Amino acid sequence: MSRPDLSAAWAVADAWPVPFWSAAVVHPGGTETRGDTARGQRIASVSKPLAAWAVLVAVEEGSVSLDDPVGQEGCTLRHLLCHAGGYPFEGRAPISRPGMRRHYSNTGIDLAADHVAGAAGIEFAEYLAEAVFVPLGMTASRLDGSPAKDVHTCADDLVSFLAELRNPRLISPALRDEAVAPVFPALAGIVPGLGSYDPCPWGLGFEVRGAKSPHWTASHSSPATFGHFGGIGTFLWRDPVADVGCVMLAERDFSKWGLVHWPPFSNAVLEACAT
Repeated sequence: MSRPDLSAAWAVADAWPVPFWSAAVVHPGGTETRGDTARGQRIASVSKPLAAWAVLVAVEEGSVSLDDPVGQEGCTLRHLLCHAGGYPFEGRAPISRPGMRRHYSNTGIDLAADHVAGAAGIEFAEYLAEAVFVPLGMTASRLDGSPAKDVHTCADDLVSFLAELRNPRLISPALRDEAVAPVFPALAGIVPGLGSYDPCPWGLGFEVRGAKSPHWTASHSSPATFGHFGGIGTFLWRDPVADVGCVMLAERDFSKWGLVHWPPFSNAVLEACAT
C-alpha cells in the first residue's frame, strides 16, 4: 500500500505551542514519525491502557477473571477497568454503587492492578513489565508509581503497543475486541477536562469515542475510535475503521492546548490516510 502524504498533518503539529513533542502515525502503509521518538517521559493517564492490558493478560492466563469481586460490594474487576466501580478520581471511599455512573477514577485502576498483583504474587510494576513491556519490546517503558498515571515511556514504545492493539499477540482478538468496545454502554459520566456525556462510553481501560462532542480525537474519527489522553499533554488513539493509529508525547497541560490543537492534527492524519 502506498504511503499517505502526511505533510499537512505535520505542518499542523509544527505550530503546536509546546517546546518539544514527538509523534507517530501508524497506517497500513507503515509508520511515520516526527520529533525525538526515543525521548522518554511520564505519560500520565495514557498509563491506563497499558495497565489494563496487563490486567487482560492476567485474564487471558486465567489467574484473574473480569467477574472477580474487587473493592466495594457488587464491584468487579470489569467495573473498575471501565470506571463504573463507584470510586472517585482519588480516594478509596466509594461515592456510588457499582454500575450506576461513569466516575473516572485513578483509584479504580489502582485497585484492579492490586488485584492482579495479589493473584500473581509480585508487584504490579514487575507484572506489567513481564506481561507487556518485555514481550512487546518496549525497552524504554517502566512503571514508577501509580498504574493509573505513572508509566514512563517513549513514542517508539507506544508504536509497539499500537501494533499489539491492531494484531494482538498477548491476548486473544476476542478479548481485545471486548476491551475496546463500550462496557455498560448506557452509563453517563464525565471525561475530565472535556465535560459530561450521556452516554459516556468506555471500554476496559480505553475511552471509546462514540458520539462525544467536543472531543480530543478527530471530529472525523469513527465512533469506534478508542484510546486515551493524559493530562500532562499526551495521547494515543486508534481508529479501527480507518485502520490508523497515532501517539503523541509532549509536556504541556491538556487544558491549555489539547482541545484546540489536537483534533485538527488528527483530522489531517485521517484525511491523508483516506486518500
